[in-house]
Amino acid sequence: MLRLMLLFLLSFAAAAQAAPVRVFIAGDSTAAPYGPERAPQAGWGQMLQSYLDPARIEVRNHAKGGRSTRSFIAEGRLDAIAGELRKGDVLLIQFGHNDAKFEDPTRYTDPAGDYATFLMRYVQLAREQGATPILITPVTRLLYDFGSLLDTHGVYTAAMKQLAAREDIALIDLNGSSTRWIRALGEQGAKPYFLFVPEQQKADGTHFSTAGATAVACLVLRDWVALQPELKPALVRDIDCDVGGAAGQGADPQRPSQVVHEDDIARPQPGPHGGAGPTTAYPFFADAEGLPFVLRKRVLHKGAGIGLHPQHKDEIYYIVSGEGSYVLDGKQYDVRAGHALLTRTGSHHALQQRGENDLVVLLAYPR
Repeated sequence: MLRLMLLFLLSFAAAAQAAPVRVFIAGDSTAAPYGPERAPQAGWGQMLQSYLDPARIEVRNHAKGGRSTRSFIAEGRLDAIAGELRKGDVLLIQFGHNDAKFEDPTRYTDPAGDYATFLMRYVQLAREQGATPILITPVTRLLYDFGSLLDTHGVYTAAMKQLAAREDIALIDLNGSSTRWIRALGEQGAKPYFLFVPEQQKADGTHFSTAGATAVACLVLRDWVALQPELKPALVRDIDCDVGGAAGQGADPQRPSQVVHEDDIARPQPGPHGGAGPTTAYPFFADAEGLPFVLRKRVLHKGAGIGLHPQHKDEIYYIVSGEGSYVLDGKQYDVRAGHALLTRTGSHHALQQRGENDLVVLLAYPR
């Protein structure tokens, strides 16, 4: 790990004055790039650059569908990377899907033997050329059996972890993080992130949609930054995609998350604060314990209004649809869909529906 840290520190110091650090990806179809003709299919490797400032880090994706640690080398693809790799670069290495294809001797590797041997070829190449190798365990498939997510890469994940520990190689456990991610989504919730595309007759739990590839790239970056915080200045978008820890174990059962439909909570009421006409209130999560804010929808039907009243709290109105007249501290405003109204403590305000259509308002304020 000390070697990894020193290489990165030197790389980023140099990048500030010279060319960007280059990140090479050696991998299979889950990381490979795809053109628009294959939409919505995408690999996580092609989404990696969207998280990184190209002036600081340049991603060069050599991943190719159907390749294993063995066949990637046999086809000269590692040699192609060797021809470009230079001191300070990074080599991300993710294989395992096709190494398990025991029926194909051109791809299959024994997880207890050849798999680690071939992985070391990639690692040694990077180290010999002054680059940083990072092993990435194979990403999980969306494959459930009787309600349980199957681990189809377990022996390869274990073999890679053992190699990383033995040879002091940086490792990103994408198998672990993607497993937690899928479990948090659930079997049906995860399908939009994979190639379940009925109009294309596809039901593929191995390869990703654009959304899935983007999410998995985030998992890779999140753990990479945890290995090397020096990456943070190169990030151009957030990597808040951690599904481990308490978030991966579910919410507090005493404070459950909820989904409600407004039809089930509608309450006909007269206009608040002495306002005219009928309204319908929708008090979302009014009984939720510990929620620090209130979210309420109110529909002002024809002729209805919220009467003039003093404010005892900060409050936001958002006009969803319709038109109205809003009075704030003696000044009148014409408001319609898209207007947002912030009223501070100590002000006076009122709202009156206008026209033929209901005036629909979302309200938010602290409890």
